[in-house]
Amino acid sequence: MKTAVFSTKPYDRRYLEPANATLDQPHELEFFESGLHPNTVGLAEGFEAVCVFVNDHVDRPIVEQFAALGVKAIATRSAGFNHIDIQAADKCGLPVVRVPAYAPEGVAEHAIALMLTLNRKTHRAYNRVRESNFSLTGLIGFDMHGKTAGVVGTGKIGAAAARILLGFGCHVLAHDRSPREDLAAAGVEFVCFDELAAESDIITLHCPLVEATHHLINAESLAKMKEGVMLINTSRGALIDTDAVIDAVKAGKVGHLGLDVYEEEDGLFFEDRSDELLQDDDFARLLTFPNVLITGHQAFFTAEALTQIAEVTLDNLTDLESSGTCDNRVSVS
Repeated sequence: MKTAVFSTKPYDRRYLEPANATLDQPHELEFFESGLHPNTVGLAEGFEAVCVFVNDHVDRPIVEQFAALGVKAIATRSAGFNHIDIQAADKCGLPVVRVPAYAPEGVAEHAIALMLTLNRKTHRAYNRVRESNFSLTGLIGFDMHGKTAGVVGTGKIGAAAARILLGFGCHVLAHDRSPREDLAAAGVEFVCFDELAAESDIITLHCPLVEATHHLINAESLAKMKEGVMLINTSRGALIDTDAVIDAVKAGKVGHLGLDVYEEEDGLFFEDRSDELLQDDDFARLLTFPNVLITGHQAFFTAEALTQIAEVTLDNLTDLESSGTCDNRVSVS
């Protein structure tokens, strides 16, 4: 299938091209460094499919332009698909396929890394030692063993995070619409969200971004949390109301904040902006807090994940081309 691959980075080609070469009938891939937006949608002319990433805006006008250009399918190199207007794609007859899970342990491990770094302040200690400052003042952490950790969302990533936290000796609470018997048997206690918020010393978010979870972390839910709670988000930025969490950090309600995603990360993450002035005042404000740690949407970024993303994305295109169906097609409902 002739496919236009948008938002291409060197590492995308490094994994997509070898994976494509192993197929019996390789796809014809053309890579575009530019992201997908109204000024670049015309690049899809002459292609049967487009392959996009999380910061590509596949809204209704762009979907309709795809259909007019003859595009037959949309493949996203991600599990999330909130950047795509699924209803518009269905109306235009364009199936949307995704990578439902990839190396979930990698994302879970990054969430744990954020917890450990914030807790033991290793990022600050690293900088001190490089300046021959060996003072321990301000570096006090806490034992995670015995603490209560709340996991919101127990899909593959959340389940992996819960198991790691159990291994640390944490009391693990979890909230999910469908409690998992395997995790319950391992010692995870499933509770309502309000109870998790009130009882947890550490809260880590692993749920999808849908209408019901948009700004799940807001002024009301933050008020229910413990003083000094640690909050970690490696899922989707808009799970957190940025203004509300900034107020909570300032007030001491949130004692540690670890973010790998950000509500307004579009146009910010995945690019080198070191020579630019930050125009996002909220993001700039977050960077001023010593107890806030932000990484640039890299939780997924492991060799195993990139391999799986490439293979599943190409398999999805193969399934659509050969049969018109795909197990990883996003349902409109």
